[in-house]
Amino acid sequence: MKQIAPDYYAAFRCIAGECKHNCCIGWEIDVDDDTLCFYRSLKGELGDRLRQNICMEGDAPHFVLGEGERCPFLNEQNLCDIIIAQGEGALCCICSDHPRFYNELSDRTEAGVGLCCEAAGELILSRKEPVQLLCQGESDVSPDEEEAALLQLRETLFALTQDRTLSIEARMEKILDTCSISLPALSWAEWAALYESLERLDPMWDGNLNDLKNGQPAALDKAWDTVSEQLLHYFLYRHLAGALYDGFLAERAAFAVLSVKMIRALLGRMENPSLADAVEISRRYSAEIEYSDENIDALLNALSQM
Repeated sequence: MKQIAPDYYAAFRCIAGECKHNCCIGWEIDVDDDTLCFYRSLKGELGDRLRQNICMEGDAPHFVLGEGERCPFLNEQNLCDIIIAQGEGALCCICSDHPRFYNELSDRTEAGVGLCCEAAGELILSRKEPVQLLCQGESDVSPDEEEAALLQLRETLFALTQDRTLSIEARMEKILDTCSISLPALSWAEWAALYESLERLDPMWDGNLNDLKNGQPAALDKAWDTVSEQLLHYFLYRHLAGALYDGFLAERAAFAVLSVKMIRALLGRMENPSLADAVEISRRYSAEIEYSDENIDALLNALSQM
């Protein structure tokens, strides 16, 4: 099986206690079966704490969050007591993998890191060079016709994304044209209202959408094209392969373009936005949209009907 990842993937490092938006706060943390078995076998104080803080009710076993929706094993220094006591190998799968994501295809596993993590966002958006996908390993399996066509189209879209002879707006229009789809001519206030209709997690995101409803974003200058290129490549890489399961190929390309346009519009509502602002807005967007299947489905269905 081939292993595919962007060339920045291996450089990702969790910043642990330095993180301003800790992934151990505010997220339900499911415990997979193998790790649950291991936790049940642990002796001593940590084993007792683990068993006392895992809830077996609901769709999956999960940690019981404490005050401020903190993981019960996140200490006052915002470090993980499980890692301190047992090492990273003792983490459940969701903690070990986050913010990594994986797309499984017939001949490969494609991996990346998600923008909901500020360290990943900084890594991706600070890049100046075009992204390359690196391949390790080989596969005895060949993609079927549908999968091969999707991968070929994605290469075309990547090339358009990274064509620096064109403005980012022109590149996004070419991507939409290539996929025979267009974004509806909604005002920014109307787009904000559509996003407000989705499931929402963070009141700060509500503030961003309200701000977009109440004023026209300023155009970003050309200096933002490279950041926007990195965003566009990320969204295409992460989401286009999902069309193999739901058939929304053109809609997923449009979703990638819409996501970049929304992030740019939110930055355009800020005075003198910085790279740190772009990382934070992208983090909020990712957490609100990419980590809710319901929200992604709602946007894909909306794009298919407009």
